[in-house]
Amino acid sequence: MPERVRASSAHISPSAHYTGYVWYRHRLADPAFVTPFGRFVHKLLWPVTWGARAGFGLDIEAFLLQRHLQIDAQLTEAIERRGVRQVVEIACGLSPRGRRFCSRYPELQYLEADLPAMAARKRLLLHGEGWLDGRHQVRAVDILAERGNQSLASLLASLDHSQPVVVITEGLVNYFPLELIEGFWSRLATGLSDFPEATYLTELYPDLREHPRYRQLRWGVELIGRLTRGSYPLHYRDHAEIVTGFQRCGFARVQVLDPSADAGSLGLPAARLPGLVRVIQAQV
Repeated sequence: MPERVRASSAHISPSAHYTGYVWYRHRLADPAFVTPFGRFVHKLLWPVTWGARAGFGLDIEAFLLQRHLQIDAQLTEAIERRGVRQVVEIACGLSPRGRRFCSRYPELQYLEADLPAMAARKRLLLHGEGWLDGRHQVRAVDILAERGNQSLASLLASLDHSQPVVVITEGLVNYFPLELIEGFWSRLATGLSDFPEATYLTELYPDLREHPRYRQLRWGVELIGRLTRGSYPLHYRDHAEIVTGFQRCGFARVQVLDPSADAGSLGLPAARLPGLVRVIQAQV
């Protein structure tokens, strides 16, 4: 794999440690998912996150919980109402979702995937806790690789193509320029077209310039970019642009969800400001 591709992807992993600690703090993850680095970064950023919450009503952890629980809700619906029995979570990081859903649904096949170093760490974590088995597995993948055993095509080839599937990416999309991420979405839509039913769940932060805290949002975006040694571009301006973008990549049905509007049903407090994060449910 070319060095440029590896460098373009590798900056994502540090944020996985921070979010892993957030999931644990909010009782969504077992203590095994906490890393010393995640705990350290959370403590280091606490004055910043407190100031953003107190001064501007921007609660970073609330945004993370909104997207995580909204994706959980859509996945639950797919399993319980549409009979989905296989799930792929790409860029799984230290997400506890695979552990929680495999415990809740014994018939579920759950495949987690991430860059090689993070995948190895996740595999060791799950294996060490006795959670890894034939129906819950971890593989290496690089979403920018167009061929080879770490490509998206190779990952999808390991699934049962006679059964419906749900593919999830969380905390991934906004680390890449739109051209690169739309390339991934196009390859994903092509791969998912081989299944009888396929759903893609992801989240993104659109460029909501009309939001009352847009200036503070841009400052936060720049901070995230520095912390993760990369950029954090905001894609699309509104719901219509999101739908058009996903359809251009090959998804026929696109639903844009605002988790802040569903806070009550997600078990979260009512949002003080309009939401910043959107969860996308796209089907081929």
